[in-house]
Amino acid sequence: MPGQKVFIFDTTLRDGEQVPGCKLNTTEKIEIALALEALGVDIIEAGFPISSPGDFQSVNEIGKVIKNAVVCGLSRAVQKDIEVAAEALQSAKRRRIHTGIGTSDFHIKSKFNSTREEILERAAQAVKWARNFTDDVEFYAEDAGRTDNEYLARVVEAVIAAGATTVNIPDTTGYCLPHQYGEKIAFLVNNVPNIDKAVLSCHCHNDLGLATANSIAGVISGARQIECTINGLGERAGNTSLEEVVMVIKQHASTLGFYTDINSKQLNPLSRLVSDTMRMPVQPNKAIVGANAFSHSSGIHQDGFLKDAQTYEIINPEEVGADGSKIVLTARSGRSALAHRFQKLGFQFNRNDVDVLYEQFLKVADRKKEVGDEDLQELATQYQGKAIVA
Repeated sequence: MPGQKVFIFDTTLRDGEQVPGCKLNTTEKIEIALALEALGVDIIEAGFPISSPGDFQSVNEIGKVIKNAVVCGLSRAVQKDIEVAAEALQSAKRRRIHTGIGTSDFHIKSKFNSTREEILERAAQAVKWARNFTDDVEFYAEDAGRTDNEYLARVVEAVIAAGATTVNIPDTTGYCLPHQYGEKIAFLVNNVPNIDKAVLSCHCHNDLGLATANSIAGVISGARQIECTINGLGERAGNTSLEEVVMVIKQHASTLGFYTDINSKQLNPLSRLVSDTMRMPVQPNKAIVGANAFSHSSGIHQDGFLKDAQTYEIINPEEVGADGSKIVLTARSGRSALAHRFQKLGFQFNRNDVDVLYEQFLKVADRKKEVGDEDLQELATQYQGKAIVA
């Protein structure tokens, strides 16, 4: 495979489950975890073990069934958290402890009533505790997006020296602009002496709708892991959408020079599974997996699409496991789309026929949001019976 690999860290079962109303039981979590592994996800964040007995059990049970992906458990920079996470992960063939602490002055002063030096010490100590249980330790610098870069570099250097093998740079509040987040990653790459001993990870939230753009900017600047969720689920406005970053990387492989191990044909089926299981509908205009992602209703678009699909589609629906492109007939549709649909229904009308039928079609379309096949059947039958005349 050409280019450099970007690791996909899925946190649907942890950050995604924090969406109100999306709580999963252990059986549901196992089903999604197995689907994530089949998708090709590298790391599955299975939960936050100390948060509840149910989450502890889920992480433990997921560890028993996952064969190839790394199973990860979240913890705070607290010894008991880390010990409980390690216990929950004992069943996993490959395990990772994800520990960390807030590093922005907002968190240091308001949340912890602490100082930068104390937080630096707590960060390094948490990694050392985690390394007692596994060689695969990820550290998160919560609110890194609003953390002073020079201080953040000191934290990153310290946790790598303490044994962190992955360092997560979260834009926890979704505040950064893409160039700011990219510059933050680049600053760490260029100013942390031991940066070559760890993988930098992007964990971006979508409060300003920039999570995907920020994650890609981070990878371009040197990060090699993206933390994301199916359908972009997550706290508040959500996390980086897995399907979006994966397809950005795939569509721009020659330009960016990166690849992932994700089987893109599983994206839509897994999106539906997560949506159904978490009881969280996907907005119709959602990129890649929305119901309208491959639908065309404008006459100009429909005409171009029917002549060459690539005029209005940069992704083949089959490539992401979608059902296929759809020509949706509305009052904005044109004659070419109408003729196409009649042909699909088995009617052979010439140009003059379609011109006559189109006027009747518009009358129906103005009454209804979408003209269906039953409406077209009725129009065609009436026309053939001469109820409609030129």
